[in-house]
Amino acid sequence: MSRKYKFFNKEELYFVTFTVVKWIDVFTRNEYREILLDSWKYCQKHKGLEIYAWCIMTNHVHMIISSNKEELSSIMRDMKSFTSTSLKKAIRDNPAESRKDWMMKAFFEEGIKNNNNNEFQLWQQHNHPLILNSNYLMEQKLDYIHNNPVKAGFVDKDVGFLYSSARDYEGEKGLVDIILIE
Repeated sequence: MSRKYKFFNKEELYFVTFTVVKWIDVFTRNEYREILLDSWKYCQKHKGLEIYAWCIMTNHVHMIISSNKEELSSIMRDMKSFTSTSLKKAIRDNPAESRKDWMMKAFFEEGIKNNNNNEFQLWQQHNHPLILNSNYLMEQKLDYIHNNPVKAGFVDKDVGFLYSSARDYEGEKGLVDIILIE
């Protein structure tokens, strides 16, 4: 499937957004967010993923990324595939997940519509990569990422949201050991 937005050069900075199908609020539980963060750490260590900024919302993720090794399209494909499989298992095996049956049914319904999947789809197919080829665009997207939780009403100030790189940009210790490129 061809999309308007594509990765052209792995060394360039890209703003990406990837979203859960049907905008389902998967990332309301820490254990689900940790699966995503662990995947990023793996991609940084083994695939050359460089992360400049990030934010995990309840049903979508924003990042500014590049790569010093593998193609970004391959990294994104592998990361989404791995996290989809891991999150499926985590949701299915979580005895405290009250939305389990509803979520699994929704993911199954989306998966059978898509020939690229085996009857399960967690992520929407596209990432909407946007090349950040100016300081203005870079600052605009960085502000957008960090202010997304404020706009959603989760926090009053961007540094108050734990699952984002906003704290790192303010010189405070971030929540996780994601290596940010400066």
